[in-house]
Amino acid sequence: MKKQSMALLADFYEFTMANGYLKNGFAKRNTYFDVFFRSIPDGGGFAIAAGLEQVIDYIENLSFTDEEIEFFRSKGIFNEEFLTYLRNFKFTGDIYAVPEGTTVFPNEPILTVKAPAIEAQLIETFVLLTLNHQSLIATKANRIVRASGGRAVMEFGSRRAQGAQGAIDGARAAYIGGAAATACTLSDMLYSVPAVGTMAHSWVQMFDSEYEAFECYCKLYPHGSTLLVDTYNTLKSGVPNAIKAFKNILIPQGITDFAIRLDSGDISYLSKRARKMLDDAGLQCCKIVASNSLDEYLIRDLMMQGAQIDSFGVGERLITSKSSPVFGGVYKLVAIENEAGEIIPKIKVSENVGKITNPHFKKLYRLYDKESGKAIADQLCVYDEVIDDSKPITIFDQNATWKTKTLTDYTARELLIPVFKGGKRVYTTPKLSEVRQYCHNQVELLWDEVKRFENPHSYYVDLSKKLWQIKRSLLEQVKT
Repeated sequence: MKKQSMALLADFYEFTMANGYLKNGFAKRNTYFDVFFRSIPDGGGFAIAAGLEQVIDYIENLSFTDEEIEFFRSKGIFNEEFLTYLRNFKFTGDIYAVPEGTTVFPNEPILTVKAPAIEAQLIETFVLLTLNHQSLIATKANRIVRASGGRAVMEFGSRRAQGAQGAIDGARAAYIGGAAATACTLSDMLYSVPAVGTMAHSWVQMFDSEYEAFECYCKLYPHGSTLLVDTYNTLKSGVPNAIKAFKNILIPQGITDFAIRLDSGDISYLSKRARKMLDDAGLQCCKIVASNSLDEYLIRDLMMQGAQIDSFGVGERLITSKSSPVFGGVYKLVAIENEAGEIIPKIKVSENVGKITNPHFKKLYRLYDKESGKAIADQLCVYDEVIDDSKPITIFDQNATWKTKTLTDYTARELLIPVFKGGKRVYTTPKLSEVRQYCHNQVELLWDEVKRFENPHSYYVDLSKKLWQIKRSLLEQVKT
């Protein structure tokens, strides 16, 4: 099957603006755009960046076919010069981004594009939809994984995802966020996210008896057999029949890696009863898997109630981030270059203070406490600034400007790294398993107070003095 071109996966106004840029002599004008978000899903203390690998693949392969050129010609509003431009299109700009799995905070760039105006404009939609979706799911998955207290979380949401790509890339993002596996087979083939599965109620219903269904399954898949025990009656038939199958088929072979799955009812109560039944039968090795409309809050409650669960299968509330389904990342112009190559900062203002942008081509630093190694603040700087971590620095909390913190014993590290330079990829994409581990390490560098589900501590994100003065000057110009 022919691979679908993504070149036209862009808002139509990107093309009308690009056509206008060409007509007005802006085609080669270098521009700077930031991708950032304004609020954290679910009111959390941090988010997780994901989706960069798909952005890279899109940009490397972005071109326009004859069929697509003819489509634009048929609209009757694009001039031939623009159509010729599209026919020869190739991205030539620079891209900087935080690595996938990085913990990120509102109003700081997670990706910056420096490119001629048309190029920067045409990639906007795909960049946003990709980073928004995967960052959302990675963030939600991490919340669920943290709630599980070290128990494995499996992503089971393919059938409830927002379309095919939502399922495929959502499983990838969930794995970055800490999920151990997915039910989506294609995500395993494409991204090596481990695919796992148990059985559906239909398997049990196909046989003349529940025991026959369990016995057959154990014979077919002796290692890792997980039996769904709630098709008829969990405690009266499901668990007893599972015990019988395990003892008759698997234990005589010396196999002890098996489990039961609870998918309905009072999971806490049933898990405790099932655990006792399994233990009394001498099957302490048997694990208990729970599923059924779970999220971080329900999992946390189950753990508080002493539920006897070893792992979780989480579906729709993870793959759709049901409680907070929009990441809200935006793509805003922050600077342009004049004919002399000077970078001119630009700002978007609004009566809604939260929508006023941070101008200029920027660096993003993360500051770490030397004693604990924990991340304590981020600072946005102008591109030509360097933080000297041998000198004290005072950080303002942008969410409460009266709060300050002076740091003396810290280490500063740049977060935005080059991905493309002059249109050529300069970044080696790590293995997904490495991204997942990196994400885990990044979360561990945050204080527990920032990781709270309710009323998390506000993480400091500040502007350097130079950047703040530039922003204030631009705001004053707007006033006049």
